[in-house]
Amino acid sequence: MTTSEKLQHELQNILSGDPWYGDSVYSIIENVSFEAAFEKPMGAAHNIAEIVLHMLSWTEEVLDRLNGKEASLPLSGNWPDTGAPEEQKWHNYVNDLKLVNVNLSGAISNFTEEKWSELMNDKREPGLGTGVTNEQLVNGLIQHHIYHSGQIAILNRIING
Repeated sequence: MTTSEKLQHELQNILSGDPWYGDSVYSIIENVSFEAAFEKPMGAAHNIAEIVLHMLSWTEEVLDRLNGKEASLPLSGNWPDTGAPEEQKWHNYVNDLKLVNVNLSGAISNFTEEKWSELMNDKREPGLGTGVTNEQLVNGLIQHHIYHSGQIAILNRIING
């Protein structure tokens, strides 16, 4: 199995498959109501909609990097503002996250085996996720998705009791 095949399999498994640790990212997000998405429990740093936009913006950034763009903070920001709560907006956020991951999967499939071991940048900056290989970058995003889907599941449970 090539690196592209392994990464695509892992990405699809955590997004919509049957990961070993529990529910997939999309099954967790699909259990969130519009009302819960914009509610911020006392003491929480972010609401669910903010977390989904954060996941979306970093997925876009990783896709840009795989397409040759120099590493930076995401164009839409690290924690984009959700604006006023709106049901359609929530559905758009979820659909946009799914779409950008489809695009990411396409970019992964087009990568040659040699490119996976190439460094993103020659200077390590953990906050930007630089100084790692393309393979480490995608693996890091997969871990990022898992981490934040856990936060979403916990927040949703707190909100809905």
